[in-house]
Amino acid sequence: MSLDWIYYAISWILLRWHALWDAIGVSDGRVLGTNWAWVLSIFFLVVTLRVILFPVFVKQIKSQRAMQALQPKVKELQEKHKGDRETLQKEMMELYRTEKANPLMGCLPMFLQIPVFLGLFHVLRHLNPNLSDKFKVLYGWSLEQFNSAAGAHLFNVPISAKFGSTQAELDALGANATTVKILAGILILTMMATTFLTSRQMILKTGWAEDPQQKMVQRLMLYGIPFSLLISGSLFPIGVVIYWVTNNLFTLAQQQWVLRKFPPPQTANKAGSAARTSSGSANRSGDAKNPVQPARTGGLFGRKPAPEPVGPVVDTKALAPKPGAKPVNPKKGTRPANKPKG
Repeated sequence: MSLDWIYYAISWILLRWHALWDAIGVSDGRVLGTNWAWVLSIFFLVVTLRVILFPVFVKQIKSQRAMQALQPKVKELQEKHKGDRETLQKEMMELYRTEKANPLMGCLPMFLQIPVFLGLFHVLRHLNPNLSDKFKVLYGWSLEQFNSAAGAHLFNVPISAKFGSTQAELDALGANATTVKILAGILILTMMATTFLTSRQMILKTGWAEDPQQKMVQRLMLYGIPFSLLISGSLFPIGVVIYWVTNNLFTLAQQQWVLRKFPPPQTANKAGSAARTSSGSANRSGDAKNPVQPARTGGLFGRKPAPEPVGPVVDTKALAPKPGAKPVNPKKGTRPANKPKG
């Protein structure tokens, strides 16, 4: 299937934003080694797409809440059909169908952004100043717009360059290899970190899923995708990395707002809370001054370690003999040894 419609759509949005910045006086000239009109166009491409996808994001949150509410039932099915994986899968699919919950809805916004990412990737790779004029005017670009975008820089690095660019490609762009690798490396590490934080933020607020398949997806999102960017990021043009980092920062802010305004229910962590409450109650009965404190969440970066439980304190006064009480002989009932006769 041809993806030209995606290339035209991405190009159209980029060009409309560039026209807006040009109209309000943001020129194509470099300031601090950066052509801000094109960098801002990529930034607001993210804003445009995230506004369009906001209803999908709301559905994603609702689906995650529905899946969270089903965790106790999922746990029951896992205990009931332990060892019978086929029956367990059938019962869980029936549960999802009955409760109108979709396990894949949580990944839908990411899947919808894949065509956008591919389109931007292709368009930025297409910005090659060595192309003939007939190819420069593809996807709705004028010759002037193409030449301006092909020469756009971020801190003196072309936005169409990448960490893995060959020397021939860098020579065509008039770029310095060391400068490109330093800036691209910093952006790739930032991309990995913000990708990890977006997933970590959601897991800290909603908890790990009880369903093994859902938990596997969560682990893939948390660890697999950021690690894969260490390799694949070297193939991304710097403009694509700018898009990815901006998208992650927007996601962090959006998730923080939604999760604060609509906090997740506590059903997913019900068992863990009950266990901590029971432990705390038992500890208070033995020592009211030193209860076991439950672990607290620590923002985006994980949990703070819970303090070690303190054992019950022995009351030495209670063990001491009361006044007037007969002394207790621990050796009572045993025959004393005969003293040797002098």
